Amino acid sequence: MSRKHIPEAPENDERWLLTYSDMITLLMALFMVLFSISSVNISKLQVLQQSLKAAFSGSILSGGSSIIQSGSDSTSKHSPSNTSIPSIVALNAQIAQPGDQGLGSSPAVQKALVKEAQQSSAENSEFSQLQFRLNSYAKAHGFADKVKAVVTQQGLVVTVLTDNLLFPSGSDALLPAADPLLNEVSTLIELDKDDHPVVVEGYTDDVPIDTAQFPNNFALSAARALTVNQYILSRGVPANRLSVAGYGSELPVASNATPAGRAANRRVEIVFQRKYPTPSPGV
Repeated sequence: MSRKHIPEAPENDERWLLTYSDMITLLMALFMVLFSISSVNISKLQVLQQSLKAAFSGSILSGGSSIIQSGSDSTSKHSPSNTSIPSIVALNAQIAQPGDQGLGSSPAVQKALVKEAQQSSAENSEFSQLQFRLNSYAKAHGFADKVKAVVTQQGLVVTVLTDNLLFPSGSDALLPAADPLLNEVSTLIELDKDDHPVVVEGYTDDVPIDTAQFPNNFALSAARALTVNQYILSRGVPANRLSVAGYGSELPVASNATPAGRAANRRVEIVFQRKYPTPSPGV
């Protein structure tokens, strides 16, 4: 027997409507979400605007004029703002000084500053005593115009003009008149309680010299300083306290254009060097 033919069901041509309806549903859901996002809480927006305005107006953050003020508006026609730029504060103005409340005012630092001031004061007092003694000696022996002791930042400086007192012109041989004076200088060095280093410095004028013994002024100034140094050593002053320097015509104290100025520049200086700095202001 042959089977009865069952006809196939016709294909549904409207299945696309299901997909279309799903898409419409999704679109409607999307628009609802977008609408809900676009709904703004006016009160919250106003609070946010006020907060931003306050933040950029300079009332919250320090630093000078506000950002809003430095801009331009619709009526400015893009002209540059004339708002002044606040000046920059120097950083070193905030570095603590020794007298400020901070690291510089620690007890250890203050104690060191006080000790330094006391040492310097005692040193100045000793220099003043030696200065008075030497100047009194020079005045008593009639050559106060050729010998002078002065207390400076460098220390105690004893200046001796060489003409007719220490050396003949162009020579490093000591004159007999130099002995009493150099004996007094040697005594001062021995009386120095703190054993300050002493430098004997030689100077000349700018008149050129060219001899077999002294080819230039530097050689002459160094030879004269060395001669004075050797004399002081012979008086028993320890060698480790003495040193020698020759500067020639450098570092003049007067003009070399006149005879008096050149005479002032021909000199030997015996310098008692400081061990302690001068006191700081306010200590």
